[in-house]
Amino acid sequence: MALNPFFLQGSQTEQRLVQQLINEQLRMYGVDVTYIPRKFVRRNTIIREIESSRFDDNYIIEAYVNTYEGYSGAGDILTKFGMSLKDELTITISRERFEDFISPFLEAESDDEIVLSSRPREGDLIYFPLGQRLFEVKFVEHEDPFYQLGKNYVYQLKCELFEYEDEIIDTSIDEIDTQVQDEGFITTLKLLGIGVTASSSATINTGYVRQIFLNNDGRGYTSAPTVRFSAAPDITGSTATAVAITTNRAGIFSVQEILLTNAGFGYTETPTIYIEGGGGIGAAATCSIETIQNGVISLSIDDGGSGYAVPPTVTITPPVGAGATASSTIDGIGSVTGATVFTGGNFYLPSSTVSVTFDAPIGVGTTAKGIAHTNSVGIVTGITITDPGSGYASAPVVSIGNSAADKQYTNILVGLTTATAVAGISTGGVVTSIRISNPGYGYSTVPSITIANPPTISGVGTYQFNEEVIGSSSGTRARVKEWDDITNTLKVSNVSGIFTPGETLVGAASSAIFSIKEHDKQDLYDKYSENDEIESEADLILDFTQSNPFGNYWC
Repeated sequence: MALNPFFLQGSQTEQRLVQQLINEQLRMYGVDVTYIPRKFVRRNTIIREIESSRFDDNYIIEAYVNTYEGYSGAGDILTKFGMSLKDELTITISRERFEDFISPFLEAESDDEIVLSSRPREGDLIYFPLGQRLFEVKFVEHEDPFYQLGKNYVYQLKCELFEYEDEIIDTSIDEIDTQVQDEGFITTLKLLGIGVTASSSATINTGYVRQIFLNNDGRGYTSAPTVRFSAAPDITGSTATAVAITTNRAGIFSVQEILLTNAGFGYTETPTIYIEGGGGIGAAATCSIETIQNGVISLSIDDGGSGYAVPPTVTITPPVGAGATASSTIDGIGSVTGATVFTGGNFYLPSSTVSVTFDAPIGVGTTAKGIAHTNSVGIVTGITITDPGSGYASAPVVSIGNSAADKQYTNILVGLTTATAVAGISTGGVVTSIRISNPGYGYSTVPSITIANPPTISGVGTYQFNEEVIGSSSGTRARVKEWDDITNTLKVSNVSGIFTPGETLVGAASSAIFSIKEHDKQDLYDKYSENDEIESEADLILDFTQSNPFGNYWC
């Protein structure tokens, strides 16, 4: 039979009364806690656990502490890895208060971030202000008390002490956010605040070492060997100097290349190169010299600058060949009738034509045009008038273009060659060396040297705790844990890639900008993060390099 219709099992009025009484009791005997919903950043799972999530909202709600005598759970346990805290907390909150004041805000969020918004969810956080601790909701009991007057009125949240796993906690409440300031995997960025551009000057001469040929890279080197040249025969000359750069291939150290620190001058015969020391054997090299044309023989550092994270680019202006000269003649009606070459110049593109420019006539008229012809060694031998022009009162000045662009002389022996060099920096970000990789060919005047600017001339701003920082070139993102503006050290977590030395680091909220000197990808602040040391010690006990120390399994 159906229930007696004359006896109510709970009317809406009674249910409303009970709910109001519960709300009032919670406000009188409860404590304000902060409910922090979990939002999913990346839904990819590792063993069914969301890979990345964040907590950036907060809602104050009154709650009754069920475990009023203290935290429940296993308490504090001493383990080989330190203290393990197993405190638990059970609180009761009003169902109506949650549905009226928290659910509407959660419903407005994207479904990709918050799936369930009608009730508290397992995985959300509760900040308990009395203990200043974060707890994670592990279970939500929604049927206790069990349907009094036909309805449920509260949620019981059974919580465990939150174990931080690199989640993003950014509620804008310092008291909450700083709870995990020193937790998680923290890496270190060394930044550069102030930079000064380095400067250099060149010296040119002839009789210099033109090119070094590494005939044998040797083997077994434990350090860079010494490179020595035989002395220049001219007593007024200078002996060349160079350094060896070593490399490691398949565990064998050898000489990778030899760079000039001074190309020397006054050589009339090819010098002998000696490669000595470094603990290895077999490296050998020879060289060629240039006895006619000038090249860059040395580069001096006028100002080492500062703030360099990586060696800067060194640019040397290209040589300019001697231009050809010529004169012109005009006829009685003011047109150019011919041009006579006085000097043929040099380093023009061999067996080709180059542009000839005539001055424009004064007043009404047209400008003459012509082309110059070169021989097989790049000297101008004659000029052809292609347009005589008009309106000339006197013979115009003739100019014969001569390019210094190396690209026009690719693989041409007699062509001009621009010198090249590479810079080296100290650990302090100062340019300490400039080595010549190519002395160039055909310099008639001393070239100018340009050293690239450091990434940041002047770092500005102050990084804020928990803000996101972005690498300008790598696009790597991270969250700020701590910023030391005295040592320019930035601690970050939640790193999404690999920062590149030399790129600028921009704060998304603070707009602070500094350049990165180096990125230490190890966690220097977790005393238990010593995987490399543990592995090294284990290798001393068990040697897996040759075979399995536990034996082989045959089937």
